[in-house]
Amino acid sequence: MNNGLINAIIAYIMWGVLPLYWKLFDDVPAGEILSHRVIWSFVFMGILVAVQRRWGDMKRIAASRSLLLSLAASGLLIAANWLIFIWAVNNGHVVETSLGYYLNPLLNVLLAVVFLREKPNRGQWLAIAIAGAAVLIIAIDYGRFPWVAISLAVSFGLYGLAKKKIVQDASVGLLAETAVILPVALGYWIYLAAVGKTTAWTLPAPVFVELLLSGVVTALPLLFFARAAPGWRCPRSASYNTSGRRSCCY
Repeated sequence: MNNGLINAIIAYIMWGVLPLYWKLFDDVPAGEILSHRVIWSFVFMGILVAVQRRWGDMKRIAASRSLLLSLAASGLLIAANWLIFIWAVNNGHVVETSLGYYLNPLLNVLLAVVFLREKPNRGQWLAIAIAGAAVLIIAIDYGRFPWVAISLAVSFGLYGLAKKKIVQDASVGLLAETAVILPVALGYWIYLAAVGKTTAWTLPAPVFVELLLSGVVTALPLLFFARAAPGWRCPRSASYNTSGRRSCCY
């Protein structure tokens, strides 16, 4: 099996069980959870990059305006996805969040066709049609317009497209993404402290420790996803398009 596919499967399995983790923090507002998620992800990735002795790569990113802007865009997209996801899970929209991640692969196909000039073969189009019909049935059964699902699918689909186009080590890239949104998270911490609305610091010690581990819980599936996005390759049997590129979806 392709390494990119294996990494993608591991990432999505991890994301599949994450709602159970975020439900531990029902009493903490989504914005506050997000700020902790960003900050502790930055800390975890900083330690990992230091162990890997890759801090020199961070200097190279800082010196490249185009790369820095690309990573800033991907960082903002994933932060928006995190916020929507946390809010939805902690406010009783688990079914709609699940629908969003069923919808996401279909959106990935659309983005691949439009922006990466991929051309799925007939078998792939058939699979896409079946998956699309299943998602449509779930959406109709849901009974109202799935704003949460669409927001999750769009934000994560665009994040995946951005990662596909960024040539950067997974660890360093994720550290750069969290560094971009770190000032906002720290600023929100300061705001909550100033108005006396901090909730996380009043949690029982075991639950607070679990919140500290949100950096690890957040970073690990993203690392697998980052390794999967640029490394995804078409099967050997895939046909070639006129430019010499293999025609399949990522």
